[in-house]
Amino acid sequence: MSAATARGRWAGFAFVGPFLFFYVTLLIYPLFRGILISFQRADLFGGGRWVGIGNYSRLVADPIFHQALMNTFKLTLMIVPALTLIALALALALNSSSRTAGLFRGLFFAPSVLSVTIVTLIWRFILTPDAGLVALGARAVGAEPIPFLSDPNLTIPALAITTIWWSLGLPMMLFLAGLQQIPGDIYEAAALDGAGRWTTLRRVTLPSLRRTVILVIMLQTAAQLQLFGQAQLLTAGGPSGSSRPVVLLIYEIAFGRWELGYAASAAEVLFVLILAVTFVQYWTAGRAEER
Repeated sequence: MSAATARGRWAGFAFVGPFLFFYVTLLIYPLFRGILISFQRADLFGGGRWVGIGNYSRLVADPIFHQALMNTFKLTLMIVPALTLIALALALALNSSSRTAGLFRGLFFAPSVLSVTIVTLIWRFILTPDAGLVALGARAVGAEPIPFLSDPNLTIPALAITTIWWSLGLPMMLFLAGLQQIPGDIYEAAALDGAGRWTTLRRVTLPSLRRTVILVIMLQTAAQLQLFGQAQLLTAGGPSGSSRPVVLLIYEIAFGRWELGYAASAAEVLFVLILAVTFVQYWTAGRAEER
């Protein structure tokens, strides 16, 4: 190896080294450390005692974990399809270079830059059954206020609505980017063939956006399986755990009960679940592309 080649390799390592250091320190090491802790009975203030699969056996028999898992699935199923469809509809409606379209794109994207604390404060002000905007509107027409934040049957939909409003901006922008990548010649050819708006949407636009749709669904599924802040700040997981997702349960176990090993085992189960769901979505999308 020549001296110039060796210097080139060392220069490459010098550029890559800082990234690799932080990547390993902040991601890889915590991942394997968490796996190790999940096999221990440990707390935040001392060493752990090896219990093997004891923590995982507790999870299998824990009805609170089962409830949190079901809440997470419900939230994901409520949020992801609705969010994808609404974002796609907005992108189709706002795919224009006009100033009005630009204004509305900014308005719909604006909630995405807010912190989860601000978002939950806004929606608490809207949904609170005592003095919220919805309650005031209901009383104005002579109806009883709807207890969105205290009825076990309504807390999950309330969290879903809040999350959709907050998360709408990024999927909308992804769809807009996909729409702007479709060549105009295709639309001109469809118009010459006499295709109407619905036919053009079904035969040209949606097939061209297939990969963007898959990307949005995969990103949002992974994100909503990790939903935390909205549930903690809007409903505190209540009432009776009816709106507690898995990540909030992990937080309560780790920092409320100080059972770090048990919390780590729940986190690893969620990690494997997210990997499995993402893999299934990717595999299904690949099969659809082949057909």
